[in-house]
Amino acid sequence: MDATGWIALWAVSFLASHLIISSSAVRARLISAVGEQPYRGIYSIVAAATLGPLIYEFARNKHAGPLLWYLRAATPVRWLAWILMLTALILFVGSFINPNPAGMAPGGSTEPRGILKITRHPSFVAFSLFGIAHILMNGWAGDVIFFGMFPALGIIGGIHQDQRKIRELGDRYRDFVAKTSFMPFAALLTGRIRWTSSDMPWAAIGAGAVLTVAIIALHPMMFGGNPLG
Repeated sequence: MDATGWIALWAVSFLASHLIISSSAVRARLISAVGEQPYRGIYSIVAAATLGPLIYEFARNKHAGPLLWYLRAATPVRWLAWILMLTALILFVGSFINPNPAGMAPGGSTEPRGILKITRHPSFVAFSLFGIAHILMNGWAGDVIFFGMFPALGIIGGIHQDQRKIRELGDRYRDFVAKTSFMPFAALLTGRIRWTSSDMPWAAIGAGAVLTVAIIALHPMMFGGNPLG
């Protein structure tokens, strides 16, 4: 099997194991059998056992397989990739400032505020935008498979988490879903929720900008390639 095949194999293994272990049926049975904390340990071990080899294989074989497209010379596409990355970093930082109620214990507030009014899953959307930005700049088959894993995980993971939390929190989480949107800005554009000046995520914007500058500076050293051209 060539490098592209190995990257695909480990990517599918990571996604499949993640979805199976976190599925409602398997998750409930494992927690019932071993307990909440051991379940998290099993989940982490399986994730590391599939993600680790995937990262290792990709790191050794960047740009593997046929070139499907080459957009690096297209200035508008390069700017689009950086806008997506800046947005992803802002959303990722914002997910820690305004945690999704899906991560809160039953009884906590589910009233959306701040960045949750843009998307109720800022971390999942951040992963998706990260993957899309890198797919635009890396059109080789192996790269597309590797970076395509991120939007796949983000979209499927967000949908799965909504379904699980509706079962756990019931009408309280249904109300949160009704007010918000997975697709960025959809709830605001359709009038389901209103944006106020207090919702402006200044801290996330500042941190995202700083991280963007840091990535530009460190990318050639840590990951290879030059993001600026």
